[in-house]
Amino acid sequence: MIAEESKAAQAIRPCSLFLYRMDTMCVRRYNHPMSGYSKENWERMKSLLVTGYRAHELGIYDQKHKGIPYIRKALESRLIPLIEEGLEWIVTPGQYGVDLWACEVAIELKRTYPQLKLSILAAYTNPEEKWKEEKQDYYRGILHHVDYYAFVSKQPYQGVWQLTARDELLLRRTDGILLLYDEDAGEASPKYMKQKALKRHEEDGYPIITITAEDIQTMADEEQRDMEY
Repeated sequence: MIAEESKAAQAIRPCSLFLYRMDTMCVRRYNHPMSGYSKENWERMKSLLVTGYRAHELGIYDQKHKGIPYIRKALESRLIPLIEEGLEWIVTPGQYGVDLWACEVAIELKRTYPQLKLSILAAYTNPEEKWKEEKQDYYRGILHHVDYYAFVSKQPYQGVWQLTARDELLLRRTDGILLLYDEDAGEASPKYMKQKALKRHEEDGYPIITITAEDIQTMADEEQRDMEY
């Protein structure tokens, strides 16, 4: 018999990436995000690049989407063990989507872990200037809580080269990456960051930590189980 769709699953169903799997209502807990890496990798993880899908790639167009809380919870579940192992900086490109939701999570975690710092390293100046006013206000509100904000190029958008330069700098200045990307769901912009991260991983073991659609679904399933009990 097919299980009845939960409220939690309904909340994330509009997000085309995180399709509800009606035949998988199992609950599982995450392993340590650095499982598979040596203790030396954990200890040297002082700065972490966090990025992933842009909001529109997930079918999300405002902050009221019911799938966002589950994405934030998945990010938090990966970040807390790393912070407790000594992570000091969370760094994002600051694009509207996973980047800024990660910033929200970091801002909240700073209340518990005051040593944690947050940085946005944008590709060019005023990246939000063509956004809708509501999104601009949201972005600027986050900037008030950022410890370091800078641009790779001190010019407005001129070309893809600025994005390439940003990505190269982010990968060079961080000790690992947390990437929300699911290859099984089809190609999207995080594909290119993953390719670059894999190249560095082959060179020096740069840690790559991922969050997939299954991880997000697990968050929704666990919340539903908690509500039932």
